[in-house]
Amino acid sequence: MIGSGVEAEGARRLPQVRGFAGWPVRGTPKEEGKALRERVPRRSHDLLDLDPVRPDALAAVEESNRGRIPGLTPIRVGRMAATPFAFLRGAAGLMAHDLARTPMTRIPAQLCGDAHVANFGLYGDARGGLVIDLNDFDETVPGPWEWDLKRLVASLVLAGREAGADEDICRQAAHDAAGSYRRTMRLLAKLPVLDAWNAIADEELVSHADAHDLLGTLERVSEKARSNTSGRFAAKSTEPTPDGGRRFVDAPPVLRRVPDAEAAAVAASLEDYVATLAEDRLPLLARHSVHDVAFRVVGTGSVGTRSYVVLLLDHRGEPLVLQVKEARPSALVPHLATAGFEPPVVEHEGRRVVLGQKRMQVVSDILLGWTTVDGRPFQVRQFRNRKGSVDPTALAADQIDDYGRMTGALLARAHSHSADPRLIAGYCGKNEELDEAMASFAVTYADRTEEDHGVLVKAVREGRIAAETGV
Repeated sequence: MIGSGVEAEGARRLPQVRGFAGWPVRGTPKEEGKALRERVPRRSHDLLDLDPVRPDALAAVEESNRGRIPGLTPIRVGRMAATPFAFLRGAAGLMAHDLARTPMTRIPAQLCGDAHVANFGLYGDARGGLVIDLNDFDETVPGPWEWDLKRLVASLVLAGREAGADEDICRQAAHDAAGSYRRTMRLLAKLPVLDAWNAIADEELVSHADAHDLLGTLERVSEKARSNTSGRFAAKSTEPTPDGGRRFVDAPPVLRRVPDAEAAAVAASLEDYVATLAEDRLPLLARHSVHDVAFRVVGTGSVGTRSYVVLLLDHRGEPLVLQVKEARPSALVPHLATAGFEPPVVEHEGRRVVLGQKRMQVVSDILLGWTTVDGRPFQVRQFRNRKGSVDPTALAADQIDDYGRMTGALLARAHSHSADPRLIAGYCGKNEELDEAMASFAVTYADRTEEDHGVLVKAVREGRIAAETGV
């Protein structure tokens, strides 16, 4: 609420406006953050206390498969069983169970919910440029900021181990990611609010994160991303039809055509989708027509959900491909109450994903929206919108900590849109106490994940759960 302003003689008395901060402020968010260190010491973030009711890895995977398409869950299990890092990628719910029992400041932020190191990447903006940011928001929900950071640092250790880096390098990468998060939050806290809101521009990110060893890798990924377009996907995945249009070609098990009734239901849902977009996007879509719909299997954590690609063509036959992807409830929601957070009231799971993404990114897909197909919620976005990503398991040892610093900076900027950076910066402070605690947690949780992965591999080997590999 805006207060009445300065009380000096002749001062203007302005009306209170809902949604604005009061002024003058008594105390500061920085002081509040510093005071939280008494209740939750920064060094305490190294703790991992696994309780007796923790589900084992097999039970957790089976529970997360509930409600997915049964014929596709063996693909998901096979991907998770491939490596400990792959297991972590598919086990956001199990990690949320564990994180709900760790120390927390209870400073809320909009969470990615699945901020592992492979969920950062490049994508195109409206002007043809490339942006690097978080790019997966299936699990997004308001919650404790520490959860995202702990998932990030643990994933760095696992990715580093898979890449063949030694333990000191893996731990240092986790330490540096936490340090970059902390330093970026301090920088954002010092900037004018508008500058902080749009901070960490692409051309400044590498220098800010001191990630110069990554330049060659980022340039190669960027070059590849620029050609990763709807046009290229359509050229590989469709064929001409007699009437001059195009249609998808079966490429099982990843891409398959769907029955006419199913395709019609997906196409009809786009009418509701269009209503979720800003009005200035409507002429763009109105100049395209829907030509075909296919089912396409998606990444590790989402395998088994319903996901379609929709082929649209303009008057020249140039393609625009939309992804219509089922939005399931966030895997974090069942664990928020344990952490002292009230679970959100969700009107539509697709809307939750879209709004969470927009709250965290500086630049979002201009065609991001949501719809409903046969009573199920879906998110809608551009498919192959010049997307590219760094494979963290293929990085050289001298690049892993650089990538950690870069992703730590991006995560801090994403959190700063919903949490006051002054508050988190006040808590994190100037020294490396938090960085050390997060690095210790990362190693401990990576060890735990390797044990969980071993349980799943054993279950697959013994035939207690079906797995399909190589897909």
